[in-house]
Amino acid sequence: MTDHRAVAVVRWPGRTPPSMDGVAALLTAYHLRTEAEKGGPVADAAGLPERYRTEITDPATAFAGDVVLVALLGDTAVGCVVVTSPAYGQAEIKRLWTDPGFRGRGIASALLDAALAHASENGLDTVRLSVWEWRTGAIALYERLGFTVTESWDERDQLVCMRRTAHVGPGPR
Repeated sequence: MTDHRAVAVVRWPGRTPPSMDGVAALLTAYHLRTEAEKGGPVADAAGLPERYRTEITDPATAFAGDVVLVALLGDTAVGCVVVTSPAYGQAEIKRLWTDPGFRGRGIASALLDAALAHASENGLDTVRLSVWEWRTGAIALYERLGFTVTESWDERDQLVCMRRTAHVGPGPR
């Protein structure tokens, strides 16, 4: 098991990860898995909806104004999360993904801690996220970090909306 302290979390824009291909691969895996879980599997990125293909092929445009946090083990991108630009005193966490070969090593927790620290550093009161109800492991992680289920702001069926106050330091474990 890798000590999560060995994981470097870099903020982009800011420090560019050694390879944007690694970020594209993480986003591709995230979207392909999500489409399969929703019952509409596609063979490759070309079969994804345009908005998702744009995130993969041109993340600088897709996430303009947002912050992408990338977890690195050495020069290998092993996880990512997007923190949206603030609106109404809050940001949204999106696209949390850890390469399946590196799960169970604290990478998602390190990414979420960095996302919450980023939000707090930028004076945000609240961080919110949405997660598919079948992603029970992710929901359990969010709850351990202090997120609570809240009224939905998204009309998609089977989506759980969660919220947490942003503050410096990790949430309860």
